[in-house]
This record gives sequence, C-alpha cells and structure tokens, in this order.
Amino acid sequence: MTTDALLVCIAGGVRAAAVSLVGVIIAIHLAAGGLSPVGIGLVIGIGIASSAVGTILVGLWGDKWGRRYTLLVLGLLTALGYVSIASTHRIGALLIVAVVGMVNGMGRDRGPASALDQAILPAVVSDNQRTWALAWYNVAVDSGHALGALAAVTPTMLERFAAISQSAAHALTFGLSAGVVMLATVPYAFLSDSAEAPSATSPTLRTTAADARTRRTVRKLALLFGLDSVGGGFLNSALIAFWFFHRYGMSEVQLAVLFFAARVLNVVSHLAAAWMARRIGLLNTMVVTHLPSSVLLMLAPAAPTAALAAALFLAREALVEMDVPTRQSYVMAVVPPAARTFASGMTNVTRNAGWAVGPLLGGSVMQHVALAGPLFIGGALKIVYDLMLYRSFRHIRPPEEGGSL
Repeated sequence: MTTDALLVCIAGGVRAAAVSLVGVIIAIHLAAGGLSPVGIGLVIGIGIASSAVGTILVGLWGDKWGRRYTLLVLGLLTALGYVSIASTHRIGALLIVAVVGMVNGMGRDRGPASALDQAILPAVVSDNQRTWALAWYNVAVDSGHALGALAAVTPTMLERFAAISQSAAHALTFGLSAGVVMLATVPYAFLSDSAEAPSATSPTLRTTAADARTRRTVRKLALLFGLDSVGGGFLNSALIAFWFFHRYGMSEVQLAVLFFAARVLNVVSHLAAAWMARRIGLLNTMVVTHLPSSVLLMLAPAAPTAALAAALFLAREALVEMDVPTRQSYVMAVVPPAARTFASGMTNVTRNAGWAVGPLLGGSVMQHVALAGPLFIGGALKIVYDLMLYRSFRHIRPPEEGGSL
C-alpha cells in the first residue's frame, strides 16, 4: 500500500473513533441539558440531513475545490460543531450547530469526508491494489468505530476520578472528540498531488456523451444501493438486538458480547473479500457472499434456541460486510477517474437515505405485524438487490478484470 493510501486509512480510522464516541454520548448529553426526546431527535436528524447535503455538495464540487482542502475544512467544521454542542443547551442554537457542523449522531462515519476518502484511494494505488486499499480502509474505520464506542466510558471516568459534574465531563469529552477530529485532518496535509482529481480546476463532469453514460451508471448504482440500504435499515443493530432480547430473553451483557463478536467478524471479512475478489471478481464476490448472508438471517427466527439463532446471526455477519470494500472498489472502477468523487458522493447519499427509511418502517412492522417481520422484509429486499445488481452489471467489468471504461 502506498504512503498516500496509508495516510487516508489513518485519517479515516482516527475520525471514525471520534464519530463513534459522539454517537454514543450525544443523546445522553442533550437529555441531561433538558432536551425532550423530540428535541434530541430533531437535533440528530437535522445533523444527519446536513451531512447528507454536505455529501451531495462534495460529490458535485469537491474536486473543483480540491480534495485535500475540502477535507481540512470538513474537519474544522466538525470540530467546531462538537465544541459548540458542549457549549449550549438552547434548541435553536443546537439546530444551527447541527447544520453548520454536520453533526453525525449515527455513530458511524458515513459523511462527506468518508465519500472523499473513497474517491482518493483509487487515485493513489494501482487498479490491482484498489480493492485491497479499500479493504484496509474499512478495517481502519471499523476499528476506529470499536475504539470510539469503548471510549464512551470517558465521561463516567472523568466524573469518578476528576470529581467533576456530568455536564463538565460531557463538555470535556466533546472537546476531546473535537481534538481527535482535528488530529484526523493532519494526514491529509501530507498527501501528494496524486490525491487530487485528474483535473481539479474543471467541473467533475462535463456534458459529453461519455459523461452522460457515467451519470446513467451512477444513477443505476445509486438506486440499487438505495434498495439495499432500505433492507439494511430493517436489519439495523437496534432492531436485531431488540428481537434477540424479546424472542430469547438475552441480557444486555449477552447482546454486548454477541455484537462485539459480530464486529470482529466484520473487520476480518473486509480482508477476506479483497482476497476473494482477486480470484472470482468484484461483482461475483459481492453477490455470492451477500445473498447467502440474507438467507442465514431469515432462517434465524425458526431457530428453537438462542444459541442457534446467534450462530446463524454470526454466520451472517461473517459474510454481510464482504460487499463493502468490493462495492466501493467496483464503483470507483466503472467510472472515469474524474467522476470518482461524484460517484462516491451520490452513492453514499442514497445509502444514507435508505438507512433512515428502514428503521421507521421496521419498528412499525415489529409492533403491528410480527416481531421477526423486519428480518424477513430486510432479507428479501437484499436478495432482490443482489439479483438486480448481478443482472444489471454482470457484463461491466473493472479494468483489472479485463474491462474498460
């Protein structure tokens, strides 16, 4: 892996740790400041919406602004947002902060900076290294998420050992998170000119026939990824944990161990995906691992014991994330280099939108239809996505597999 690729992985992993930490404590902090659940949801929702808008803007004009410069500005805005969140409890001010700072309360790094990272990596490695670079990037990001979640004990530790109030402990933790985000921007300053788009002074896409084809390709991929994300929204961790809790009476400690094991399998699977893709191709790897993962989860409700259901869930987790680095690599491979920021931005936005829809519908299905309903609906949507993706793109191959743009 090149020096530039290593710098992007380091930056992504460090930033993910801060995002994950904030995702755990932000609702608790806002509630302690007197906000109602509606107010908390509004602040978090506005922040996610602002992040989505930022991703669109970066996808359209990030190359023109300059990728390295844009990443530095995004880091500064996020850090200012974290500091400001700790400085006020007024709902009006918090909403402004959430917009300007693009405050991410999801706990997962899926914003404009991540989209730019995914566009930079293919530019600083060869086609043969692209999938491995993205696999290691996802390993770094998921490891950052895990460490950030563990770091959520920081306010409690500060209260206990520094003898300060909860409010002060939260303020210090948000300040620490802001510092970590700024630290994450440092590697970007050392990136070479290779990290920039081939023509950073011109629009991402021009109105030519080739660009029209690129737009059609990106639009089709974005719609398919949106379908997959709606399915993923039905299968989010909160709903699955809720299902295990009510169906089998699993305790919070048992669920914590189960989901920790799942995240470890996710990390390992990124590397396994890169190894497999080199042998059977990116699209084939995406489909042959993703489709059976949905089947495994749809079988879980029939399991008579918690142990068997957990085994099916973990088997699913060992496969379900193998399409992440391969999907990212495939998107970057089938569009021209000058369109990579655009493609990354647009496909990431549709995925975020899909994730937002799924939980809203999934909770209603659980309450009014069947407790295991989201598992069947989410799994079915993902299977439809896999089949449609293969049917639509089986003839479009990346350059390293003998294809051409």
